Amino acid sequence: MELFVSHFTNRLDAKGRVSIPAPFRTVLARDGFEGLYTHPSLDAEALDCGGNLLLREIEGLLGTLSPYSQERDLFSTALLGTSEVLKVDSEGRVILTESLKAYAGISVEVAFVGHGHKFQIWEPGRFRAHLVEARDRVRGLRKELSSRHAAGPPTRPQGARE
Repeated sequence: MELFVSHFTNRLDAKGRVSIPAPFRTVLARDGFEGLYTHPSLDAEALDCGGNLLLREIEGLLGTLSPYSQERDLFSTALLGTSEVLKVDSEGRVILTESLKAYAGISVEVAFVGHGHKFQIWEPGRFRAHLVEARDRVRGLRKELSSRHAAGPPTRPQGARE
């Protein structure tokens, strides 16, 4: 299975089209999805994009929730109700709708960012800021995990039973 990795920046052309990076198009072609499934990200001013693999993940998440629960309704609305399937032309370009561009703050350039099973589309300046924050947070998490590992497994108080 191939995954979406790395990041690329492309410009919107005069007609508002943007080329999906060739490595991402290859993953989409192998995935077999016709078009590009896109929805506003749940936790960033970016767009989540992909094909069948992303849709299967969403279906899997929804399948864990009770069919008539408020949680399922909320996730369905956010992940399916705001989604769009964009047509990919013969040259690997898509036209981002005005609502998608507005959500992500996109006007001139687009950053494509691999996330394995999906990729995100960002306004490049927002992505750079997000990347700085992500690296800082990962450094902190790594230090925390390293200190836990160095401390070893938790010990039982004397006299405690298993």
